[in-house]
Amino acid sequence: MIVITLTDCPPKLRGDLTKWLCEINTGVYVGQVSARVREALWTRICEHLKTGRATMVYPAANEQGMAFHVWHSTWEPVDFDGITLMRHPLAGATAVPYDDKNNLKSKASIRRMVKRKNAARRQLRTFSDYTVIDLETTGLDIEQDAIIEFGALRVRHNVPEKGFSQLVRTDRPLSPDIIELTGITPETMLKEGTELKSALTAFLKFIGKDRLLIYNAHFDMGFLMHACQTCGIEAPTNTCVDVMKTAKQQWRFSPNYKLETLATFFDLPQQAHRALDDCELTHQVYQKLNENGIQQNQEH
Repeated sequence: MIVITLTDCPPKLRGDLTKWLCEINTGVYVGQVSARVREALWTRICEHLKTGRATMVYPAANEQGMAFHVWHSTWEPVDFDGITLMRHPLAGATAVPYDDKNNLKSKASIRRMVKRKNAARRQLRTFSDYTVIDLETTGLDIEQDAIIEFGALRVRHNVPEKGFSQLVRTDRPLSPDIIELTGITPETMLKEGTELKSALTAFLKFIGKDRLLIYNAHFDMGFLMHACQTCGIEAPTNTCVDVMKTAKQQWRFSPNYKLETLATFFDLPQQAHRALDDCELTHQVYQKLNENGIQQNQEH
């Protein structure tokens, strides 16, 4: 979520802002937009706000969880050992646009910033080879519901190399919600699906001993372990990384932590809600987290 406050806002600019944000009070706009839209709105503000003042507060991957833009204000954000404070210059100071790229930082905060960036680069190299997995099911209950699709995406040097997708036949009925969400119908399962044990064996062979990236690992691994037990197949012992845990730690202002919500935040294209499509989306979200230098080790 972002919050923008303006004074002396011209009507044209107000019209542009209300296309994306809600004006909850005179000159106060709030809303949930992607980073690209946020920066485009700020550019529009700087271009059209000739005399008024503007402040934007938005989520950021820092200790406070937020960052600022200001325009035509004597107040200016300054970094104080990693914490952003608002500084008011002495009387007679000239109001100037603030450019956070040129903001002075303390030596301690610079050292921490360099350390975080180096750690992020090392982390990215460490996790450059992995396999993303996703399961589609008839519902949320491990005991009562069943897997209807396995999906996996093998990634090497951060680049998708090969995908795996297999529908599973089941006697469990598909609810209208599941059919609408996934596009999988009983006819499709009968035509393209295989028995659970056959699909599971092929899936486990594909993932091998790779490190696994999963969005909401508790859900998928729960169904996977139960399927292995049902089929009498040895359960995998692969290292797992839950991308959702990282997102929850780093994007504390997100309204929810659905994969689709993060994809929208990062301006990622979304496809049908199928296992392999979700694997590709999880991979892209993971890459975006790494690009922002906030990936943390979430192995379990």
